[in-house]
Amino acid sequence: MSSVAYELARCHVCGAAETDEIANIDDVRAEVEALWAFHTRRMRPGTPPKRLLDRAAFSERPPVRVVRCRACGLVYRNPQERERELREIYESEDGLEPEVLEGLHCTQRESYRAQARRLTGVHDTAGTGLEIGSYVGAFLAAARDAGWRFEGVDVNEAAVCFARSKGFSVTEGTIDAIPLTRRFDAVAIWNCLDQLADPRHVIARARGLLKPDGVLAVRVPNGEAYARWRHAAIADGSRVARALLAHNNLLTFPYRYGFTQRSLTRLLRDAGLRMVRVHGDTLVPIADRYTLPWASLEERVVKVALRLARKLRITPASASPWIEVYARPLT
Repeated sequence: MSSVAYELARCHVCGAAETDEIANIDDVRAEVEALWAFHTRRMRPGTPPKRLLDRAAFSERPPVRVVRCRACGLVYRNPQERERELREIYESEDGLEPEVLEGLHCTQRESYRAQARRLTGVHDTAGTGLEIGSYVGAFLAAARDAGWRFEGVDVNEAAVCFARSKGFSVTEGTIDAIPLTRRFDAVAIWNCLDQLADPRHVIARARGLLKPDGVLAVRVPNGEAYARWRHAAIADGSRVARALLAHNNLLTFPYRYGFTQRSLTRLLRDAGLRMVRVHGDTLVPIADRYTLPWASLEERVVKVALRLARKLRITPASASPWIEVYARPLT
């Protein structure tokens, strides 16, 4: 796509128009430069340009401006890409060679084991499930290992074909491709809701696919954490804050929405769901064979420290780069 059309938007969660600016176009440019410099220093000499691009550029272009809703706290791009163009980005996402897909599957499968365990703990037992945005099938594999019978749905043809080659049932399309006559013990939306044009519709549709005692699991980037750390990283030059944001894919805000616990609570309640558990977390590991050893260690230290601080309640969930929530239908 040679150009992208934007449109002004209100808060997707509560409809309010009053916002506070978190980052303007100059701020975002500074973040883009900081992110490139950050990863360039941490990659081995001779790293293929495509591998570096994967770290410092994302599916969606950097935002023009990032704001926070005064009413519910949702952090979002304003203006935003139009829905049609956003859909085309993910349907035609390139760079999905078999070797890359296999590497992503193996790396993410190990990380998704924790999500599968937490989901089982909330639901009390394994059962049937649907993952929205199943991508390379890593969670489908982790869920199967934990005794679940999950299937997936994804808009990207290459990712769907790859997941099917692993033996999983995956529908190509959006959540609307799954008939509402079906019911699941769990619906999972990992690292996907923040990129969708209409999260409100997706949550409502997911609620309709749940059994009366089912569980909805959602994992999203924490907009409050981005707002909290970006000023320290860019304006104050804090290396710790910059590493925290960069290692968790928050620097340059490559998402359409950055949810907060408050905004998620409202979004779920409006769909007839109640939040039953909140888990503050970090991004899955991103270091690979092109990452310098000290940089791989740095990433592990940063993420372990964040998780430990959350576990010991040194920091609140609002400081965690990612939020994982579990919800059940209202009775």
